[in-house]
Amino acid sequence: MTIWNAAVDVDEAPELVYGSVDEFVREYLRHMYTRPVGGGNARYRWAAEWWRFPEAVARIEGLWRAWEHLRQDPATGSSTWWAEHADHHMPILLSPDGPFARSTDSCEPGEPLPYTAPPAGWFPDMRGRSRSSSLPTPYSADCGPSVAGSRVPGRASRSDAPRP
Repeated sequence: MTIWNAAVDVDEAPELVYGSVDEFVREYLRHMYTRPVGGGNARYRWAAEWWRFPEAVARIEGLWRAWEHLRQDPATGSSTWWAEHADHHMPILLSPDGPFARSTDSCEPGEPLPYTAPPAGWFPDMRGRSRSSSLPTPYSADCGPSVAGSRVPGRASRSDAPRP
């Protein structure tokens, strides 16, 4: 079965393949980028706790949402996603000067990027929600930045409890 769908009903939003940005990273993205990462003089950087970096969350959220949309185009969707989205954001994320510049997490060539699960509730499954409720909102009710309804780590909020 291919994940790049040939038939799409335009009256109904298609079901998400990955229910959250975390699932997208865990099940797809980290397996597509099997570059050697590490600290020191390594050419690429990545943090297993990618979800602690607001810039990374915002960029990866964009990658996930673009992927979910473009997978519906069987002709050029995959190529468009790689060329216009992944090839733009991933070099920034993996750069020694990027958001993971101080990370010392490592992996060998051919291994998936390191991964640590985020705290429960940070990235709820969006499957089955209406299209409008699954869109990212720039700010949460407590005036702290939010990505797709989840707390962005490292930002002040009234409560440290994860959002439902």
